[in-house]
Amino acid sequence: MSGTVRWGVLATGGIATAFTEDLRSMPDTEVVAVASRTDASAQAFAERFGIPRAYGSWAALAADDEVDVVYVATPHSAHREAAALCLEAGKHVLCEKAFTLNAREADELVKLARDRGLFLMEAMWTYCNPVVRRMTELVRDGAIGEIRTVQADFGLAGPFGPEHRLRDRALGGGALLDLGVYPVSFAQLLLGEPDRVQADAVLSPEGVDLHTAMLLGWSEAGASALLNCSLVADTPQTAAVTGTKGRIEFPRGFFYPERFVLHRPGHEPEEFTAGTGDGAGTAGLRGMQFEQAEVVRALRAGETESPLVPLDGSLAVMRTLDAVRDRIGVRYAADGITRG
Repeated sequence: MSGTVRWGVLATGGIATAFTEDLRSMPDTEVVAVASRTDASAQAFAERFGIPRAYGSWAALAADDEVDVVYVATPHSAHREAAALCLEAGKHVLCEKAFTLNAREADELVKLARDRGLFLMEAMWTYCNPVVRRMTELVRDGAIGEIRTVQADFGLAGPFGPEHRLRDRALGGGALLDLGVYPVSFAQLLLGEPDRVQADAVLSPEGVDLHTAMLLGWSEAGASALLNCSLVADTPQTAAVTGTKGRIEFPRGFFYPERFVLHRPGHEPEEFTAGTGDGAGTAGLRGMQFEQAEVVRALRAGETESPLVPLDGSLAVMRTLDAVRDRIGVRYAADGITRG
């Protein structure tokens, strides 16, 4: 693919707004169409951002011949339906996280994309962040020795009422899929899929998790991860990786960081930030430009999967999230079993 990469945005909520605002800073890209379930919502979004075409149906966007890649920004309960619709229409797809409601749905999307030879990527912007990429390089090069522990948390104080989407089981509500996906993905970026999963949670009357604590284990690596997510507590939102020769600490906002600090015995603490030209912390941008740049790079290279956000890794994260939900008793209709 050469020339301008033409994007379609599917859904018009807050995450779609943030994504579109960042995308306008990207060279040789353009949002050419937007879709919502209603004409009014699509038209309002199109007028706000100067998008030439607005559709009141997802299918119309998927059928637009002038769209190269679609960003799926619906609640995760609709990710499988929306992404599959676009893939079946021959569109490349960037799909928000959590990738789907469960591993079965994720596997279906991955198989569909691979069968069609189309690009598919989970929008795990953390993996594309240059500061996180620098951290993984240091860990791979042995800067902290062998990893022994990972700690990460992401909690919001709310309050979120029973009517809020985060507490709506029909929309895949709960802290785990919306917030917990970040700590889990962070741990698995470094250690891969765990072979032991323990969890405890406080559930809402609607049957979604308000707060979840996870303990993941990797027997062969001799490592463990202590992770938390919450809809009822403003947690530090930090992360730390400890190895046999040192540790790395991320400040608040670890999932879109601008810096981290490396601590090693016998050395002064070393702070690492994005290098010149990386664009981390660029004024007015949310950090989504890095995943957008990776999609554009991959499409122009003719790649159907990103090495930064590999599909097998997204599948592994979904399997862990399924295991956590199994431990805490959260079920969605897509699982084939409903709670209560």
